[in-house]
Amino acid sequence: MDLLTARIDLGAIAHNTREIARRVAPARLMAVVKADAYNHGAVEAARTAVANGAQELGVATLAEALYLRDRGITAPITAWLWSPGQDISEPLRQGVRLAVTSPEHARVLIDAAQALAACPDRPGTPPYEATVKVETGMHRSGVDPQDWREVFGLLASSPLVRVTGLMSHLACADEPENPATEEQAAQFRRAIACARECGLEVPVNHLCNSPGALTRPDLHHEMVRVGVALYGLEPIAGREHGLIPAMTWLARVLLVKPMRVGEATSYGLTWRAPSDGWMAVIPAGYADGLPRAAQGHLEVTVGEHRYPQVGRVCMDQCLVWLGNNAHGVTPGDEAVIFGRGGMSATELARRSGTINYEVVCAPRGRTRRVHVAEGA
Repeated sequence: MDLLTARIDLGAIAHNTREIARRVAPARLMAVVKADAYNHGAVEAARTAVANGAQELGVATLAEALYLRDRGITAPITAWLWSPGQDISEPLRQGVRLAVTSPEHARVLIDAAQALAACPDRPGTPPYEATVKVETGMHRSGVDPQDWREVFGLLASSPLVRVTGLMSHLACADEPENPATEEQAAQFRRAIACARECGLEVPVNHLCNSPGALTRPDLHHEMVRVGVALYGLEPIAGREHGLIPAMTWLARVLLVKPMRVGEATSYGLTWRAPSDGWMAVIPAGYADGLPRAAQGHLEVTVGEHRYPQVGRVCMDQCLVWLGNNAHGVTPGDEAVIFGRGGMSATELARRSGTINYEVVCAPRGRTRRVHVAEGA
């Protein structure tokens, strides 16, 4: 019996993938499995998504892409965060599509493709694929407009590199009325036109993230790039798209201790019992991803009843006030920190002043991840 478990419902990921694929068709669906699939398990999530309607996978780093390849994932993979100083030969050999985000990236990619093609041992299979990530207004990684023609021209001149399309990222799609989305969409269309003027076909372009994919069918282009929605987290506050959260973070009650009215608990003695009652000790702390700032925001569910977390969150444990313990909580009982049967990751995020993406990425440390197939 584990003290701390992240239970991942692959049935929920399957349901979400099918639902999103249905909504965005005929556009292709790229399932984003970066950051270990938002802490859900990259290999398991990738296999589930591909089996349920995702045609491609997206990751941030080269290491993430190679991790999937090394574990037998053969679906197309795009990686968009890499440095020109990195050795990109192995990702190219293994058919990883690289995003080009500057003229220097383009030159390094072309040089690497030429070196690989001349390699007598394992050249891979040229032409090697690339996607150009263009700047459209978020001012993060991406080729700036003044460099578009240089980058497009470089790549169009190389017979060893095939540009599959352009990509960019929406900054404010989770605010459906924000005019920034229209401005970015117009800039993206200009980039596509410029690429084609420079001799690139760019057949598969993608701009939409999860909120854009669910609310802006006019911006789907040939593919959408969906991350958090695959894991059942609603990307737009107040909306409902029929998604099922996949992660439940669970703990086992360690101890149930009596407390007298006025007695204080945990570091700084910041909370005092309002009456005689009982305290449960839960083995989850900030070393496991439960932030110290959760005090006063988290409610832990035991046996279908919610109880407030009180006092400072410690490195290895936190405390839950049971009142008079009318429902008979005992050591060994299952306690839901967030997820099915308890507070949702979205509610915890709202109370804590953050986003549900950060909440599901948090469980770590002594947390053991297990995969199940429950679905709805």
